[in-house]
Amino acid sequence: MRILGSFVCTPKEKHRLRELAKRHAELANSPKNLERVALWKRHNSFCGERPVIHIEVGTFRKEIIDPMMTCSSPFARMVEYNLLQDFVNLDLFDDDKVIPPYYQLPYVTEFRLFDIPVKESVITDENGTEQGHQFNQPIQDLHEDFDKIMQPSKIVIHKNITMLYKKALEDIFGDILPVQLVCNSLYAVPTQHVVHFMGMENMLFAMYDYPDEFQKMMDRIAEEYIRYFKYLEDNNCLLQNHGFENLAQGSLCFWNEPEKTGKICTTDIWGFMDSQETVGISPEMFETFIFPCYAKIAALFGRLSYGCCEPVSAVWDCVRRLDNLKKVSISPWCDEDFMAEQLRGKDIIYHRKPSPNFLGVGEALDEDGFRAHIEKTLKTAQGCHLEITQRDVYTVNHDLKKVQRYVEIIRESIQNCW
Repeated sequence: MRILGSFVCTPKEKHRLRELAKRHAELANSPKNLERVALWKRHNSFCGERPVIHIEVGTFRKEIIDPMMTCSSPFARMVEYNLLQDFVNLDLFDDDKVIPPYYQLPYVTEFRLFDIPVKESVITDENGTEQGHQFNQPIQDLHEDFDKIMQPSKIVIHKNITMLYKKALEDIFGDILPVQLVCNSLYAVPTQHVVHFMGMENMLFAMYDYPDEFQKMMDRIAEEYIRYFKYLEDNNCLLQNHGFENLAQGSLCFWNEPEKTGKICTTDIWGFMDSQETVGISPEMFETFIFPCYAKIAALFGRLSYGCCEPVSAVWDCVRRLDNLKKVSISPWCDEDFMAEQLRGKDIIYHRKPSPNFLGVGEALDEDGFRAHIEKTLKTAQGCHLEITQRDVYTVNHDLKKVQRYVEIIRESIQNCW
């Protein structure tokens, strides 16, 4: 959660937030939501009767959520968005995204690797829509700039600010909707940092030009991530995440385990990792330069979800060695058939991300084409624990019915093929 300078909202905004909190609480306790919460629990326990479905809305929020928003002040607007994004899926699309019976508030923390500031420049079109971005790349040559990665990372826990957030929220709608501190999955993306520091081309050349220094850099990244997560643990900022908490990649943390009394450790909770930036290297180079860092960090977590848009199938020989692996991303660039063979019969969820082109490109939905696309997944993943998350859709051409029909086709295909 980003840090805001003020928690003030106008009486009109407070009324708006209270009305949204009422709707949130109403839908959270609805029979449909409770039924799907039970479905998610069975699914994440590897005994679900059908795949769960989630359409990520954040990337096309300007067409769905933003037009609903009426608040103006930064704090009220942030809370308004958080409330809406919790329940618009069930309200509008009827996918399987579920609504918690409380407002989720993570601790406000900072982790700046090696304390290196990275500035981002954003390019927008004439409508103000972001079309691309680039980073200032503070490391131009790994050998010459090696001293920069020897600095300790900036690690801060803003407990006082977190408690101010909590009190402000409770003052607005705590009598309607409880405010609960939560711990989403621990999130580690080492190669994303490397690309932000030096750019993709420099990263790839550095593996050849300075192999020893590159490996030392990855070791340092592992050390600093571990230090960060252990700092959260030592300061009692880790909370059991086996319910509605965000697991990243459109998934949730539901897990069948009793409430733990006493201190929560990293080994009690979910973690998430990916390495999209290394698709340009061979599996052998991935194993040499990247995987040791990832394995060290992954060993901290009780359960691990791995992968984003990269084809995990290409580096499966490494990823499969992670003992706590429970979910694997099957992106549009992944070898579906190979991964189905590897995961069939195992207690690892086949987390499929369909191509975003069907929902996000063109005005009309190609129903026959999408049906064939999703049924290919359903047939391929027979014998696996399948989860479907639609990600990376940046426009639906302002057509809500297109999204509704998209979900209907997935449900129809599950009924016919699963």
